[in-house]
Amino acid sequence: MEPFDEGWEDDPGPPFDHWPGLAPGTFLGSGTDPEEAARTALAHLVDQRPYTPAGASLALVAAERSADIPALLGWTRGASLPFLSALLRSWEDRFGARVIAAIGATLYVSVACPPRNQEQADHVALEHLLTTADNIVDDPPTPFPDYAASLIDAHLWCFWWD
Repeated sequence: MEPFDEGWEDDPGPPFDHWPGLAPGTFLGSGTDPEEAARTALAHLVDQRPYTPAGASLALVAAERSADIPALLGWTRGASLPFLSALLRSWEDRFGARVIAAIGATLYVSVACPPRNQEQADHVALEHLLTTADNIVDDPPTPFPDYAASLIDAHLWCFWWD
């Protein structure tokens, strides 16, 4: 494993000084239904953030996997689309993640089997940094430990780019 660049401004610091590889998945064999988790997360999004879906349009996208939706729509809001699609596909496999909404420059992802403890959350948060989403690295500059802690048992992940 390669050490992080000392000059990397988004270096999360401890507990990572080297790229540890992808976080172990929690989905396989869990018995959790990702489609039900997606319905629940979308209902929560509508109930808790009624202003967000107000300007949204409903779209049916012919995609085999929800991770392909941003690419099929040509959705580009500051993220590297091929890299983001690869992360989303990996999260589908490992955490039962589903893209449930793309509103403006914000992408909402439901998570059937989110991290359950701090160690798992730290590892997943490191992958979230790879999205280059502004809500993680710039706006606001949330301290890495706080961001990681927010992922424990979080069935809805949100990413936005300015």
